[in-house]
Amino acid sequence: MDSAPSYCIIGAGPAGLCTARHALLQVADALQVTVFEQTDQIGGLWVYNDSTGTDRNGLDVYSCLYANLRTNLVKQGMGYPDYPIDEQAKTFTTISDVIHQLNGYTEKFGLRRVIKFEHQVLRVTRNFARSNWDVLVKDLPRGQYKTHSFDYVLVCNGHYSSPVVPEFRGRDEFTGRQLHSREYRRSEHYRDQRVLVVGGGHSGLDIAPEIAENATRVVLSHRCPHAAHTGSRVVQKPEVRSLTATGAVFVDGEEEDFDVIIYCTGYRYSVPFLSADCGVSVQNNCISPLYYHCININQPTMAFIGLPFNACLMLMMDLQARFCLKFYSGQKNLPSREKMLRAWQEDTREREERKLTDKLTHMLAGDLQQRYYDDLARIAELETLKPVLAKMHAECISSKLEDVNFRNYEYRILDDHNFIKIPLSGDDGTGARCNV
Repeated sequence: MDSAPSYCIIGAGPAGLCTARHALLQVADALQVTVFEQTDQIGGLWVYNDSTGTDRNGLDVYSCLYANLRTNLVKQGMGYPDYPIDEQAKTFTTISDVIHQLNGYTEKFGLRRVIKFEHQVLRVTRNFARSNWDVLVKDLPRGQYKTHSFDYVLVCNGHYSSPVVPEFRGRDEFTGRQLHSREYRRSEHYRDQRVLVVGGGHSGLDIAPEIAENATRVVLSHRCPHAAHTGSRVVQKPEVRSLTATGAVFVDGEEEDFDVIIYCTGYRYSVPFLSADCGVSVQNNCISPLYYHCININQPTMAFIGLPFNACLMLMMDLQARFCLKFYSGQKNLPSREKMLRAWQEDTREREERKLTDKLTHMLAGDLQQRYYDDLARIAELETLKPVLAKMHAECISSKLEDVNFRNYEYRILDDHNFIKIPLSGDDGTGARCNV
């Protein structure tokens, strides 16, 4: 490139912030780094908003958190390597703990100077004549449009903005209220109501017991082979076959009336601003072809930060950002397109064998998590994440499936491979040593 490279970062959530921090380390002038954020705050989904619907600019409220949320992942995996979450915070932190950490990170590394708030990215197009990217952006408060040019685009818009709602037969006939978990905020809003929660994932297992504290009756419908641990107040039923005007019919033939249905049925990856010439496709809720789930193989000056899940989120994003920028800064040369395609094809084949396809394509299941960290670090000559972090994450997920009170423990790291797990009540400094 004839001039200093320029970086476009889409989104100022956890992925965008660490990407901006590391991009700034690679440039001589902060003007070479621009973060477009369509809201007026940093933090992405971690910015709690008691409101739902649309914001002052007519866009969907991005937050999908509820008021009493505590994270379902250990805090050690949610900080950045150079800015961890406060040691005084509990292992399963609150929304305010995470926002406090993100704000502190933003201030420490001077990230606000490169963020353009209330700027919505509408279109990203490859400019083949100039070998760079044209990014059409709307300045929301002013209603003005402008096209910017960049050498690199890093997509950090998260994957909790486009909810999935199942199309049950009779859905339009149900006369009660229907909403996605993205719109759920407080359990007291469902006092004395009969509530059906659909979905046995993390949000369903969190929300159903919480609503049961105020609702007359709560039924959790899911397709898990075994009963979930939700406490005695939640009744569990199999999948919904269809809806009626007053309730639901389940696949076992039983029928029940409800006032409210909450769909805890997840989200899909959404990148509507990418033009067809960007070189990636979004099908069956996976984005491809990507080199190690981040670099666009067909147009390698574009990358995606934060797609993999079942991971130590912020730490993984930080590692991905450093991985991509090691190549973009010229410190290392990217492999050839053929080598990147071969790596992607090998990963795809293994995932097919493990039945990790479609919506599970970007899942770091089992041993894939630590291997992913190790591969990124090895290829880009970076320090990998300590194995104890992936072990803590795996143990946390396992505990969640077995105990509705899984958050009533503290996790403490002993060394690179071991940690202890201590009950919050009667903490005497001892606990079960874990080396899994």
